[in-house]
Amino acid sequence: MLSEKQKDLIESFGVIQEQMGLTPAAARVNALLTISEELHLSFDQIKEALHLSKSATSNAINMLLTLNRIGYKTKPGDRKRYFYSKLDQWKELFKKDMQGLNHYRDILSEIIKNRSTKNEDFNNQLKDLNEFMEYFIRESIKLIDNWKK
Repeated sequence: MLSEKQKDLIESFGVIQEQMGLTPAAARVNALLTISEELHLSFDQIKEALHLSKSATSNAINMLLTLNRIGYKTKPGDRKRYFYSKLDQWKELFKKDMQGLNHYRDILSEIIKNRSTKNEDFNNQLKDLNEFMEYFIRESIKLIDNWKK
């Protein structure tokens, strides 16, 4: 089903996604659905292609469904679910990730408010980080919105 090059790409792409917070199995499933020439894969096809246990496959798929990274379709007369990458929604996922940084900023703002004036240099570094994050989030969302308008 998969060439050696595709297997290498799944591993490389999977490692990157692990570094971004996905579990190893979820990262490989997401990579497989991106790299496979078949746009829709069944549970068994995913399990077999990645040599995962039923439990690991199920947990990975459920995680990716919860994160809205993948979706599934059914076929008339077939009870199987066929999973696919939601690559077409990358803009919304990026925006959601950027907006998620606002929670980090909110906590950082609370930390800044509750710090004493004892360490002004450190406090100023926190303020700079918070201001940069606000700028980064705002400008990143603009970039996403303006991409190929």
